[in-house]
Amino acid sequence: MAEAEVAEQARELANTGTKDVAPSHRFDEAALDRWMQANVAGYAGSLEVRQFKGGQSNPTYQLITPGRKYVLRRKPPGKLLPSAHAVDREYKVISALGPTGFPVAKTYGLCVDDSVIGTWFYIMDMVEGRILWDQALPASTPAQRNAIFKAKIKTLADLHNTDYAAIGLSDYGRPGNYMGRQVDRWAKQYKASETVDIPEIDRLIEWLPQSLPAQERTSIVHGDYRLDNMIFHPTEPRVIAVLDWELGTLGEPLADFTYMLMGWVNGTISTIPDLKAHGIPTLDEAVAYYCSLTGRSGLHDLNWFFAYNAFKLAGILQGILGRVRDGTANHPDAANMAPRVLGLAQMSWAYAQKAGAKA
Repeated sequence: MAEAEVAEQARELANTGTKDVAPSHRFDEAALDRWMQANVAGYAGSLEVRQFKGGQSNPTYQLITPGRKYVLRRKPPGKLLPSAHAVDREYKVISALGPTGFPVAKTYGLCVDDSVIGTWFYIMDMVEGRILWDQALPASTPAQRNAIFKAKIKTLADLHNTDYAAIGLSDYGRPGNYMGRQVDRWAKQYKASETVDIPEIDRLIEWLPQSLPAQERTSIVHGDYRLDNMIFHPTEPRVIAVLDWELGTLGEPLADFTYMLMGWVNGTISTIPDLKAHGIPTLDEAVAYYCSLTGRSGLHDLNWFFAYNAFKLAGILQGILGRVRDGTANHPDAANMAPRVLGLAQMSWAYAQKAGAKA
């Protein structure tokens, strides 16, 4: 077996599958069993609870019964940042998208009563398939890689083309000024979680709100759309479930798409010397394919969006560092993310300068 395949399998082993529930994320399983008996159609115990290995934000559990497996997503216990861990919003968008045929897990129930397991949670179906952790897809052929990436791009385009009003999501987000609100959100989250002073972050917090691009369209946006946040069919290059909707809302679809493109400018894809030979679309090809699916002639302000997305990623990782500080982190490697925050801040400021920011 090739070294790359061994490395990919090692990463999958570390991030997929289940483990015993971490002591800090245990809850009253008998109380959950009673709630499911009363609220989940077709539920029948006995109930076994396992915790998924991957994930940084909302603790996620596998619920095993004699006839079916479910997934439980909950807010983490402890001190939380404002507006974060909105499992009720995840439940709302998944439940609305499911009947349209968009690939999401079937939902079964939402609980907003903290007295059941200590925090809000929802129950959805357990979708069996492949989670692809390594974007280089070392175990796939060039043709398979191309098909997988095109499926990834098309699924996002399908989301952005969905008539959100027709499926009852007109109130899923506020109209207009999405980028302004997002910049403000991630600036506040960063500052609430700040552990060290990074000059580039302060410059970005000043520059980004002053340079917002015009919002041309509004759509459902996922907010964290990447390869390992979706489940592919066990053998086909087809997305069967998009996961982790915590950051979903109504907003600027280009923010979503350019976030996906970050892999081409600062990720595994950017390290591949010959994308065409490897089978992965080039950045220009990915842009052209997305534009063809969404009726666009091209994309504007790419450097601005790359600056924003690197800033956002820095905010996400800094939020994890803040949870380490506060004792609520859900990942053994979370404390090692400080160098990544610094690198993203520097990268964001470099793109900001390409977009017109003055040093």
